[in-house]
Amino acid sequence: MNDHFPRRVLLFSVLAAAILAADQMSKHAVERWTAAGSSRVLIPGLLNFVHSTNPGVAFGLLADSASPWRAPLLIVFSVAVIGLIVWLLVTGRAGGPLGQCGMTMILGGAAGNVLDRILRRSVTDFIDFHVGDYHWYTFNLADSAIVIGAGLVILELLRDWRHPSREQV
Repeated sequence: MNDHFPRRVLLFSVLAAAILAADQMSKHAVERWTAAGSSRVLIPGLLNFVHSTNPGVAFGLLADSASPWRAPLLIVFSVAVIGLIVWLLVTGRAGGPLGQCGMTMILGGAAGNVLDRILRRSVTDFIDFHVGDYHWYTFNLADSAIVIGAGLVILELLRDWRHPSREQV
């Protein structure tokens, strides 16, 4: 490992913890101060605040499954992904700065959603983005961090693909 290892790990840890904390605080506020199923228009035709839960995975997949194995399997899978991301970050295999930041954001978001699954067996969602009658799936801050993080990883991959270094040629 290089001399920047402890500093890099500290930065990753702080960013992931901040995402986890913001996600959990926002979900706690939604659960405490709004009724399940409630909805409020924030920006007409664009953004609503809703209190919903998702026992499935992204985009409501598996939400209707009655299997008693759904929650435990989702937790095990999520913990395995978190472990892989931590390993990539700690060993320096998460790419350059954009990829590392992106993987850290994915880590914080995944940790927020897996904590929901462990504590509540479902994930609390509250952001309902839509354009007219077309609604995206309701999401939360953890989901936002995962999507932004994935975008950063993709940007780095595209940048590296378009501009290979001399070592890669």
